[in-house]
Amino acid sequence: MKSDSIKRGVERAPHRALLYALGHPKEDLDRPFIGVVNSYTSVLPGHMHLQSIANSVREGIRAGGGVPFEFNTIAVCDGLAMNHSGMKFSLPSRELIADTVETMVEAHGFDALVFIPNCDKIVPGMLIAAARLNLPCVFVSGGPMLPGRVAGADGPVDIDLIHCFEGVGKVLSHKMTEKQLDEIEQRACPGCGACSPIATANTMNCLTEVLGLGLPGNGTIPAPEGRRLQLAFLAGRQVMEVLAKGLKPRDILTPDAFQNAFAVDMALGGSTNTVLHVPAVAHAAGVDFPLKRISDISDAVPHLCDMRPYGKFALADLDVAGGIPALMKEISRRLKPGAMTVLGKTIGDIWRDADVRDRRVIHAWDQPLHKTGGIAVLFGNLAPDGAVVKAAGVADEMMVHEGPARCFNSEEEATKAIAARVFKPGDVIVVRYEGPRGGPGMREMLTPTSILSGMDADKTVALITDGRFSGGSRGAAIGHVSPEAAARGPIAALRDGDIIRIDIPKRRLDVKLDEKELKERLASLPPFAPKVKTGYLARYSRLVTSASTGAVFEDEV
Repeated sequence: MKSDSIKRGVERAPHRALLYALGHPKEDLDRPFIGVVNSYTSVLPGHMHLQSIANSVREGIRAGGGVPFEFNTIAVCDGLAMNHSGMKFSLPSRELIADTVETMVEAHGFDALVFIPNCDKIVPGMLIAAARLNLPCVFVSGGPMLPGRVAGADGPVDIDLIHCFEGVGKVLSHKMTEKQLDEIEQRACPGCGACSPIATANTMNCLTEVLGLGLPGNGTIPAPEGRRLQLAFLAGRQVMEVLAKGLKPRDILTPDAFQNAFAVDMALGGSTNTVLHVPAVAHAAGVDFPLKRISDISDAVPHLCDMRPYGKFALADLDVAGGIPALMKEISRRLKPGAMTVLGKTIGDIWRDADVRDRRVIHAWDQPLHKTGGIAVLFGNLAPDGAVVKAAGVADEMMVHEGPARCFNSEEEATKAIAARVFKPGDVIVVRYEGPRGGPGMREMLTPTSILSGMDADKTVALITDGRFSGGSRGAAIGHVSPEAAARGPIAALRDGDIIRIDIPKRRLDVKLDEKELKERLASLPPFAPKVKTGYLARYSRLVTSASTGAVFEDEV
């Protein structure tokens, strides 16, 4: 066992002394050492309860014959970091999480791992670490938050954090009072768990099930329920089985597993951030999964789940409707059933006994919400390497749109202009130099898109950026434009008034300029000057690649 490196032989007497100091009896040294990778923090509600999850995991490990050793990673709350300089650190934290997990595990010689993530960057950061380390492991998330509730004209109405962001736009456009917004913000987040819509955290936790590293229910069992603690105990016990079988992440994270994950993602209508994170996980696992392949999956799998923020239901409703196993069964004609899971069963074995229990939440294959996937990948002269849009959240009248560009070189500039209503119906708002290198950090644009939605402008105005969007964004919001402006991508050459054409059904994003004009404009631009000169973000900006690669580091491409 790997842990023998710190506990076997006469020369390890000092190591054993340190283990005894931790309170471990001698018999523990004959058992496997299991790392419990916890992302508990009291800073964000998605993680504030993870101590109890970890307690159950440790009990499960002990019940299975292992010795648990718990350590923590960092966790950034995207909601609290939104729309200020803190968001520059959100995506970069993914790499820090992977690096710190790798450091702790390699330094201490664990035999297997249980990962406890929940919110946005923590899930992919831990998945990347798992793929790198390639040690037997199981994932168990903290689960989704329950919706909040307020009084409505016809009875109680479910709400969530997105209603707060959109409420800002409603107040600014005099469609809501500040007193009404206060009631929403008091009730939108009723307790622990990842924010209740199918945003990035919940999407990634659902896809961890599909990838085969999480147990059934990992993505949908609500955070406050006892079933979540049961799942944590089972995860702790199951990791001992995974270790006994010698089943490693790279045995599970195969091309078929990633194919399955994106197929489910399209049926869910999940967060666009999965198109950033899952390829990065695939890269760490040694699997090439380009944007074109994701686009092909989107064309082949219909959008079936009517999930907020653009639909009616929350993750708790999806759980009652049968969860991810039921959704997989519904789209099984597009899945690879032989992909392996940490249960020692194939993914096909898991969905075989599942049933859809609520057709309002999970529509039938032949009665989809949209005939193609909830996420679309666009290409064109404005995005030669691709761009991403949550097609499930785009109004029908904006699926094809043509309008003049209104260009801004930062999120702050764009948000200020939007709040002041410095735009016209038909405009295409361009927010650039917010990519992984240019931001740096590729900030989410939930605030500007939510203000537009709150103003009911999301059906008349589009927004494109080399930054990214929250899974809670809706409207004609096109992100991940690659190459980014800082890498002299075509988005850097845009000027106010340039006509931009968006054609989501045809998967196109173009500006009506000829190739010669684009090249001349780009050639006339001054060299990109990094916005941050010192610290981690300066190093990140030097190393990171554009979104089309998953924003992995250059030395890893």
